[in-house]
Amino acid sequence: MHLERAHNHTWRKIKSALASGIAFVSAVLVITPLGLVFFYLVINGASSVNWDFFTKLPAPVGTVGGGMVNAIAGSLELLALAGAIGIPIGVLGGVYLAEYGSARLNSVLRFLADVLNGVPSITWGVVVYGLVVLRFKGFSAYAGGLALGLIMIPLILRTTEEVVLLVPNGYREAALALGVSRWKTIVHIVMKTASKGIITGILLALARVGGETAPLLSLLSAIVFGITVSASPSLRSHCRFLPMRSLPTTTGTARLGPARSCSSPEFSALMCL
Repeated sequence: MHLERAHNHTWRKIKSALASGIAFVSAVLVITPLGLVFFYLVINGASSVNWDFFTKLPAPVGTVGGGMVNAIAGSLELLALAGAIGIPIGVLGGVYLAEYGSARLNSVLRFLADVLNGVPSITWGVVVYGLVVLRFKGFSAYAGGLALGLIMIPLILRTTEEVVLLVPNGYREAALALGVSRWKTIVHIVMKTASKGIITGILLALARVGGETAPLLSLLSAIVFGITVSASPSLRSHCRFLPMRSLPTTTGTARLGPARSCSSPEFSALMCL
């Protein structure tokens, strides 16, 4: 009996070690391609990450040097526009799902939010292209910001709802017992308690849309059927009613230009993303 137990214990240890080894090898196989891509970007782009990269405009094709100040400013502007659209709607929608509404309506809204989270980003670009670009006959930062804001809404909505639901009901009951109105309880107690989780969800949504390229290719510049008529590289392109550049679109269209290859600043932009 003792020998049988020892044999079973040894066999369990072997199976555990084998499973751990398989899991480790699988993790390495998954991480290795990502590590190789990042290593390739560092090798080709680290040399261009300097002060000129953040302060100068892109150099002409075939010229060494230059920077990405217009694309960086454009990306920040797009994130600001997307945040102005997506953050208020997402946070308020998440609070509504957690604190108000009927069970049937909330279940429908949750289902719609989950479906929208799975919609490919290029679909949002096509929708905004049809609603804004074709209607106003022009490419603009507003169109790109609207597409990114629409992507952010379901992400922030579901994150906010889950975080608000984690706040103990005792906090709400204590505030209501003291005569505090419901909306003040939500704003000053529930939201304050859940603020860290809400901010985390907002940052995750901004990180998600910050690297999106597909929905912006047809909204910021005239890139139709492989023909590139992109915005002027000057800072004048920061007019939100005109085509403009951003880090994702600048790197995504690098191979559409005359050189059809990425230079060091573009590799640096990919590394920053």
